[in-house]
Amino acid sequence: MAIHETLLVSPQAMGRIDKAAADSGINSFGLMQKAGAHVAAVLLAHYPSVQRAVILCGPGNNGGDGHVAAGLLAASGVEVVRFGMEPKPGGDAAKARQACPGSLLPLDDWQPRLGDVIVDALFGAGLDRPVTSDIAALIDRAQQTDTPVIAVDLPSGLSGRTGEPTGACFSASHTVTFAALKPGHLLMPGRALCGQMHLCDIGIPARQISSDDPLWKNHPGLYVSNRPATDAGQHKYGRGHLVVFCGPLNSTGAARLSATAGLNSGAGLVTMANAPGATLALASHLTAIMQRSIRGEAELETWLSDERLSAFVLGPGFGDLEKARSYTARLAATGRPVVLDADGLTSFADNPQALAELFGGETRLILTPHEGEFRRLCGDLADDTSLSKIDRARAAARRFNAIMVYKGPDTVIAAPDGRAAVNADAPAWLATAGSGDVLAGIIGSLLAQGMPAFEAACAGVALHSDAANRAGRGMSAEDLAGHIEPL
Repeated sequence: MAIHETLLVSPQAMGRIDKAAADSGINSFGLMQKAGAHVAAVLLAHYPSVQRAVILCGPGNNGGDGHVAAGLLAASGVEVVRFGMEPKPGGDAAKARQACPGSLLPLDDWQPRLGDVIVDALFGAGLDRPVTSDIAALIDRAQQTDTPVIAVDLPSGLSGRTGEPTGACFSASHTVTFAALKPGHLLMPGRALCGQMHLCDIGIPARQISSDDPLWKNHPGLYVSNRPATDAGQHKYGRGHLVVFCGPLNSTGAARLSATAGLNSGAGLVTMANAPGATLALASHLTAIMQRSIRGEAELETWLSDERLSAFVLGPGFGDLEKARSYTARLAATGRPVVLDADGLTSFADNPQALAELFGGETRLILTPHEGEFRRLCGDLADDTSLSKIDRARAAARRFNAIMVYKGPDTVIAAPDGRAAVNADAPAWLATAGSGDVLAGIIGSLLAQGMPAFEAACAGVALHSDAANRAGRGMSAEDLAGHIEPL
């Protein structure tokens, strides 16, 4: 008996898990009874003063969970009224309906009453198309009156695959799901529409909660085994030398944020590579971070021959797009890992194929676009509404042979081999100027310390979120960089 807290399964994969459990001899109706019991328990725990439980039942197993919950709530003394559709005969949902006799009223008949709490057991993940007009009208009545909603599996009208509403969609206060989360529970706006998540054990064995799709919620198990080694005999070069490229005199702040984050994330050395005109301005801000003035590409080429330079961050506040493209090509030729952010990404917007041709072989390029930068690089993927954010990140990772860190409140980290993770721990106050520069520096530092690219990206995103939670509301990017705790 188990839940899997980090695996993300598609609605189709969850259907296969349910079938495998039933085929192995587990009583499928027993699973439904446990699911309905969890739904009833959530309602009673969070709405102890409920005046009337309004159970909305669909014709499938989601509706069966609702019938079970209705019977248990009625037995506990709550007034219960059910609306919806009769289940198909012969299945577990029909058995649940028979075990809880009484009226099943048309959906149109529900009129909001003070003290109502809705249990949305209409469709869950079983529907990936717009709801019908009568259900849309019911959803509107619920929203207009702020009637609390507890969704079973997923709010009806929300795609479990993409996290996008397919049309009218409930906005739930709580969502009760079973065995494993689905992508739609974490991808925005689905995460917001689900409200508080309750992942519950209904008795499916752990060995059966599996998927062929390498997709997870971002968690330490993805990267801790690759964390940088610590050794009492290490010297600074043994802990990695990160290089952060800096823009002109009037825009050094972004690169300084990246460099500071890189140092605070555990790199043994961090050097700012800057144009000579920015040297004095940087010197007034930097202490432990070193500087290297680069007068031109010939001087850069000579410096890059130093094999102690472990990893590079290029883009934050860089400014010169033509130089950014040229420098990126020279960094690619070193065979060492590169984080490309901000202006580094924008510099390839007119010719993304040129970027795709630079980094062959082992994956050592990490791209960190926000939504606008992703659209500039991959407009065709951004415009394809059939794709989830995970689908888009994976396709872009294959296109550029890069780790994609597709930023946002639901940051997706994807590798060319199909591995992907969705981060769900970032607080809202990370949406502040400069926070992306800090993330680039953290990831660059982990690469410099020897972590593989996908693992460094997953760890970097997690450290970034953790630092923001420690910094608290009202933080600035400078505060964020100061709250990083090395892995």
